[in-house]
This record gives sequence, C-alpha cells and structure tokens, in this order.
Amino acid sequence: MASSNSKIIFIFFILISVFTPQTFSQSDYSSCESQIHNTCNNKSKALTLKIIAIVSILLTSMIGVCLPLVTRSISALSPDRNVFVIVKAFAAGIILGTGFMHVLPDSFEMLLSNCLKENPWHKFPFTGFVAMLSAIVTLAIDSMATSLYSKKHNNARVQVQNIINGTSDQELGNMVNNNMHFHSHRHGSLLKDGTKLLRYRVIAMVLELGIIVHSIVIGISLGSSNNTCTIKGLVAALCFHQMFEGMGLGGCILQAEYKMLKKAAMAFFFSVTTPFGIALGIALSNTYQENSPRALITVGLLNASSAGLLIYMALVDLLAADFMGDKLQGSIKLQIKAFIAVLLGAGGMSLMAKWA
Repeated sequence: MASSNSKIIFIFFILISVFTPQTFSQSDYSSCESQIHNTCNNKSKALTLKIIAIVSILLTSMIGVCLPLVTRSISALSPDRNVFVIVKAFAAGIILGTGFMHVLPDSFEMLLSNCLKENPWHKFPFTGFVAMLSAIVTLAIDSMATSLYSKKHNNARVQVQNIINGTSDQELGNMVNNNMHFHSHRHGSLLKDGTKLLRYRVIAMVLELGIIVHSIVIGISLGSSNNTCTIKGLVAALCFHQMFEGMGLGGCILQAEYKMLKKAAMAFFFSVTTPFGIALGIALSNTYQENSPRALITVGLLNASSAGLLIYMALVDLLAADFMGDKLQGSIKLQIKAFIAVLLGAGGMSLMAKWA
C-alpha cells in the first residue's frame, strides 16, 4: 500500500509537468494585458531571487516536516504528551488559515477577473461551488479509504472469531473463568488502536495530496513572476508557511507510524513540491501569461478544489478529531491552550495574507 501511494503522488507530479505548459502557453488573452509595466519588473534580479527562494523554501520545508519525525526520541514532544497536542493544534490552524485566507481568496480573484467572460464566470459562484464539491469528494475519499484499509487489516479480528467459533461452550466458559477476560480486553484495545492507526494513515495521505496541489500552484505563480517587489515578500511568507504546514503534516505522518522509507518519501514529496513549482514557473516564464483566460480558469479551479480539501482536513480530520478525542475532552485547561494555539496559527497565516 505504501508503494502504491507513492506511485499516485509521482503520477500527479508527471501530470502537472505535462499539462501545465499546455495551460499556460495559450495566447487567448487579447482582451486583457498580461502585465502592467512597473519599476519592480526586472527579469535578471527576479531570477536571482527565485533561486534563493528554491533553496530557502526547500530547507524550511524539510525542517518543518522532519521536526516532528526526529523529535520522537524527546519524551516531551512524543504524541502522547500535551506539548505535541498543542503544536499539532497550532499547525492545524496554519492549514485552516491557508485554506480560508490564501487559497480561497486567490480562487475568487481569478475566477471573477475582468479578463474572463461575463457569462458564465461572473454569473455563478464557481469558487464556492468547486470548494464545496472538493470537500464532499474529500469526505468520500476519506470514508472509502478508511473502509478499504480496515478490510485489508482485518485479519486479526477474523482469526479471533474463528477461534471462538471453534471452541465449545464448556471450553469457552473455562477460558473466560481463567484468563480470557483479560485477553479479550487486551485484544479489543489492540483493535481500537488499529482503527485509530488506519485513520491516521488515511488523514496523512489525503492531507499530503491536498498540500501538493496548492504548493505547486503557488510555486508556479512565484516562478513565472518577474516582479521583484512581490517575490521578496512572498519568499518570506512562503518560508513561514511551509515550515509550519510541514509541522502539521509531519505530526500526521508520525501518528500514522509508517515505516522509515515511507516517512522519508512523504517528507521528500512535501519538501520539493513548492521548489518544483518554482522551477516549472521559471521554465514557463517566457510563455506564461497570468491573465490569460485559460490560465485564470485552470489555476482558479485548482485553488478552489485545494481550498475545499484543506478546510475539510483542518476542521474535520485534525481539529474536530483532536478536540472531540479523549485527551482534550478530559482537560478543559488543555482545550483552552489548544484553542489559543489554533487562533495563533490561523492568525499568523491571516497576517501573512498581507504579503502573500
């Protein structure tokens, strides 16, 4: 299953590489100027800044996603500790803020652009519609993936049931009197833990796919721009964003308890998505026209679908799952700390919206 998930992500990279040039090389934007001349447009300086962006964003992404994975040996930061819950709540706030304050507004701006025809783009709220559909599809994937994982990892339960079915009533009674009660309790606990583990694995996989979509789109936008004034602020904002979003994803990967190779693969794909998008944007900078109708529609719809997925994952699979869980429900004080962490994470990303 691990290799198939890695293949899905790899195929997604290939599809983005193949279809993005076709999308952005179109020249059907005669009614709209692609760029307004200003003093900030400098191609050579912009290229230097983009190279700096690739290196800095790659490093901060690696630090962010690997930090939860390498701190497992530190007892204070283990998943069972309160500090981990608070850090995860902060990272979930980052992801929620990304969906609401960055990706969704960008989609609204693109799909309501004056460069698009009045009908149908200004007659129907496509951004909200696509984001809603994306959240529903994410729910369906979340649910069905959990079911498939559960069926694949149901051997232990079947074996126990076979033992019980093959045991006579008298033998079963003797076993219960002796030690079966303890064994059943322990086995039930293991099954419960196994179900949790399956949920964590589905959450980590779906979240990574959603992050990959918007990270590549952001990277392409930065890589294709020659506006040095915009790039400077965007690089700083993206470094902050990638580090803390990586911490959220890293926490999910840690709880999923993947093998080392799978952890490394997921951390690698997260770390290289935005730099990959920037490099792709640089390659397309001569043909990319940010105000062409085809580019606006494609990126706008991708942003809307990514926003729906990120908002769903942040609210349902990260925040609701933790806040309704036994650990936070057992402590009002810890809940308040986690709420503050969520507000700080979402507030930080809201502040970043001023520059990115």
